Amino acid sequence: MSDLTHVGADGVARMVDVSAKPDTERYARATGAIRMRRETLSAIRDNSLTKGDVLAVARIAGIMAAKRTAELIPLCHPLPLSEVQVNLSLDEALPGVRVEASARTAGKTGVEMEAITAVSLCLVTIYDMAKAIDREMVITDVLLMEKSGGRSGDWHR
Repeated sequence: MSDLTHVGADGVARMVDVSAKPDTERYARATGAIRMRRETLSAIRDNSLTKGDVLAVARIAGIMAAKRTAELIPLCHPLPLSEVQVNLSLDEALPGVRVEASARTAGKTGVEMEAITAVSLCLVTIYDMAKAIDREMVITDVLLMEKSGGRSGDWHR
């Protein structure tokens, strides 16, 4: 269990003490997708759903989620994010919407969870806004694509 930083020697979950770590520039990028019927994708593209502009609302939901990650995931440290970007693209081949989110900070711990949370909540918001016409949508492939900074350095999928 010594490799699991959120588990103490006694096996109890704990928040990691990062006080001795130096502040470094941190970056992370995550992606995900939601598959749907072609008619649903058309309704999103045409902005014809009764709940409003799906892509705009989902983008804001993703940014808000990144900012509140520590409130949603019990052992995450609250971080002063310097930037969060959320990009959505319609993909006819899925058919559906692809989401990419990135987060930056200068701090003692990384922003991987913030990027993943942004993608996840963005996708859940799309589902919520379009479920009236398509309950068979599938949220899929939420992945960390890259991270940089910190003791472990850079990582790329």
